[in-house]
Amino acid sequence: MPQIHEKVHELTVGQLAARSGAAVSALHFYESKGLITSRRTSGNQRRYSRDTLRRVAFVRAAQRVGIPLATIREALAELPEERTPTKDDWAHLSEAWRSELDERIKQLNRLRDHLTDCIGCGCLSLDTCVLSNPDDIFGEHRSGSRLLVERGGRKAE
Repeated sequence: MPQIHEKVHELTVGQLAARSGAAVSALHFYESKGLITSRRTSGNQRRYSRDTLRRVAFVRAAQRVGIPLATIREALAELPEERTPTKDDWAHLSEAWRSELDERIKQLNRLRDHLTDCIGCGCLSLDTCVLSNPDDIFGEHRSGSRLLVERGGRKAE
């Protein structure tokens, strides 16, 4: 891993990518989504403060556990301007995200447990299909799976 002299307070996008393990394109994407910021030099090159390394690590850790970028951006927006997330910030936010992750795990377990039923069906046309019709939401109207398209704020078949 390339070392950056301690007196260097700003990183190029290449240095940030090398140190963080994120692709340059990912860093540009994070910036476009408001997760990190940079300043522009007179030559229009991006420069990132050193603490952006911690922000990128924070974003990537949250992504690895399945937190959507919009939720990550909201969490970072709650921090005082330009402050780097701390260990306490992570503890607080991860606790808040726990119930969301527990619900996703529950849904994935349900899908896994019913996967063999779906394979046995072959065409996803069971009256109650947990993959295409979870909890048989539309079973009272018709049997089998249906693709529903939203029109004007309501669902239509």
